[in-house]
Amino acid sequence: MKNIPQWSCEKFVNETFSKAPVPGGGGVAALVGSIGAALAGMVCNLTTGKKKYAEYEDDIQRIIKEAEDLTANLLSQVDKDAENFLPLSQCYGMPSNTEEEKAIKEEKMQACLKVAVSAPIEIVKISHKAIKLHEELAVKGSKLAVSDVGCGVLCLKSAMQCGWLNVIINLKFINDDEYVKAVENELLPLISEGEALADKIYEDVKAQLAY
Repeated sequence: MKNIPQWSCEKFVNETFSKAPVPGGGGVAALVGSIGAALAGMVCNLTTGKKKYAEYEDDIQRIIKEAEDLTANLLSQVDKDAENFLPLSQCYGMPSNTEEEKAIKEEKMQACLKVAVSAPIEIVKISHKAIKLHEELAVKGSKLAVSDVGCGVLCLKSAMQCGWLNVIINLKFINDDEYVKAVENELLPLISEGEALADKIYEDVKAQLAY
């Protein structure tokens, strides 16, 4: 299955609703994250060229380029997650009646689990980066679009957390302890930092919107 990002919103939702294995949580996380990063781009586009924010123009131009890259990267993970899950789903149907068949299936499963977990790992990492863009935009972006900063950071926090859930559902079955530990050591600090930062930005946005 390819080109899922080219589907209509309605088709994506309906396919997610169905019993089709993809798009599932990983694909949804990637899409939500891409929308969160896109909102950073939107805030930049509403800020650039405005005299009131001229002192931040160089930063806004930098952020808009970063947001464009992160949006595209997250969107690409929708297809990657679907493609990477297919080999694992096929493993479940492999025969396991004999000890030899069980051994072959297990070996194949272990390889496919690492493939399946790769897109969710990227979703966590990219979403974390995109949250930091909104941290800047909460200060440097147009105040007329500060609510979009809050919405964007909430989308990215959800994408990061959903990505992590799709990591651990596979990680728990991987027998390579060194690999599992390496993934945990890389992602858990990012998630902890990202969640705290997202919450801080959200509270900051709420304070700016207070009436």
